[in-house]
Amino acid sequence: MKTPRAPWQGAATAPALMLTQIVSLQAGSAVAKDAYGTAGPTALAGMRLFFSAAILWVLVRPRLRKVTAVQWRAAISLGLVFAAMNLAYFQTISRLPIGVAATLELLGPLTLSIVLSRRPEHLAVALLALVGVTLLAAPGASLSAAGLLLGGAAALCRAGYVVMSRRVGHLFPDWTGLTLGLAGGACVLTPVTAVMDGGTVAARPAVLGTGLVVALLSSLIPYSLDMAVLRRIDVRAFGVLLALSPAVAAGVGFVLLLREQLTARQLCAMALVVLAGAWSVRRAARRVGPADRPGARPA
Repeated sequence: MKTPRAPWQGAATAPALMLTQIVSLQAGSAVAKDAYGTAGPTALAGMRLFFSAAILWVLVRPRLRKVTAVQWRAAISLGLVFAAMNLAYFQTISRLPIGVAATLELLGPLTLSIVLSRRPEHLAVALLALVGVTLLAAPGASLSAAGLLLGGAAALCRAGYVVMSRRVGHLFPDWTGLTLGLAGGACVLTPVTAVMDGGTVAARPAVLGTGLVVALLSSLIPYSLDMAVLRRIDVRAFGVLLALSPAVAAGVGFVLLLREQLTARQLCAMALVVLAGAWSVRRAARRVGPADRPGARPA
């Protein structure tokens, strides 16, 4: 018997769901960054995955005997991407403003969406985004070179996450795939956290509460919304919808972390990337094909 589709699961609500995802994710990042004085990026990344996996496992209670080999491979691959993406991004925001880090991470999904669209007009979008990144990374931008490299790694991981999350969402009819992916990522990253920052967490157990909040805001809620959206729209449309990330991240960084100021140059750079993504969304909205409609099967 086919499960009825909830009204909010249609493709038309994707922008609203994505905005909710972005706000939640960036708020979690702000909470994590504010806690770097008591726990390092690796510790918070590990707690983020561990608590997310534990909570979702209790809620979903996956039936492992029914998981096929193909589903296991996809879930494990997603778990590896989770571990790498969390570690790279949390290290990035420890060195760069959240808005800048979100801009760099956005390049992965945005580039992926441009490649998959294969339309000539997207060359202009790619150049526009490239100008924005050049403004961020060029000499005189006063940004950490290590932070920029880690941001590039986070962008690659984010692109892989979009692809794998969509695949897992279509292979599993429920939230079992996301649960297994988070559990796999936690199994990889938690031991690394224990070795590198286990002493810090043991000495300050109160930081576990912060880790739980970060897990809810920046993993459990966003990843669940991502999978719901990716079951209804394609990778290209999803990538360009993420263009709001830098603007939201900059606002969160300013409101929640008042000491995090951005220069006019950095604001212009983020505005160019957001403009590139917004243009792509507008063009994509005019050419919604069968793959974008609710219930469509993935290619």
